[in-house]
Amino acid sequence: MPRRWAHTQGVAEQARSLNGVLGEDADLLEASAWLHDIGYSPDLATTGFHPLDGARYLRDVHNADQELCSLVAYHSGAVVEAEERGMPGVLEGEFAYPREHLLEALTYSDMTTSPDGTHLPVERRLSEILERYAPDHLVHRAITRSSPTLTSAVRAVEQRLADAR
Repeated sequence: MPRRWAHTQGVAEQARSLNGVLGEDADLLEASAWLHDIGYSPDLATTGFHPLDGARYLRDVHNADQELCSLVAYHSGAVVEAEERGMPGVLEGEFAYPREHLLEALTYSDMTTSPDGTHLPVERRLSEILERYAPDHLVHRAITRSSPTLTSAVRAVEQRLADAR
């Protein structure tokens, strides 16, 4: 768990770096950054699909803000991974799709942070994830399929940051 905690801290740091472009949504993004991987906790993992397990836990146990739950549910290509897990439509059936600029911001924060919490380009992060899984593993397939969308989300946030300078 120490490595996942380092990643989470790094994701939250990246989220805070977006305060200037998010305005009133900055706190919601930071909360989602801290909680995005909570579904990996063995105590609440019921399906083994961490975005769904985390979002359900936040909704059902903590009655958390609906959009916070949606951000956790949909973060970093979760729709594609749900399809790879044979669970198409499960996210859409339980959680509203979050506002696009917030989902992009959370994706940026996650996809530019290594497992050790350091910041890195999205291409290196995607490569690092793919290296951890065999080509026939569902996570490898999901990341391969969602890489263009994940990269596009990161680029959109980078452009917003550049425009704000």
